[in-house]
Amino acid sequence: ASLLARLAESQARWAAVAPSLAAGLAGAARAGPLDEKAWVILADHASAAAKLRQCLPEIEGTLSARGWLTPPVRIKVRPRGS
Repeated sequence: ASLLARLAESQARWAAVAPSLAAGLAGAARAGPLDEKAWVILADHASAAAKLRQCLPEIEGTLSARGWLTPPVRIKVRPRGS
C-alpha cells in the first residue's frame, strides 16, 4: 500500500508540474521514484536533464504552491531501455 501511495503522489506531482514546462521538455521527462529523501524526475536524455535543472526553481515553486514542500526534487537521466 505504501508503494502505491508513493507512486500516486509522484504522478500527482508530475501532473502539477508538467503543464508549466515547455511541451518538448515535458515530453522528454516523466515522474520517477518518490521516497523520504527525494522526488526524482527522469529525463530521456542529458540535454533534457540540463534544462530541467535550470527549471528547478519554477518546479519547486509550483510544488510549494500546492503544499508539497519536501522532499527535494532531483533530476536524473533515465537509463536506456527503461
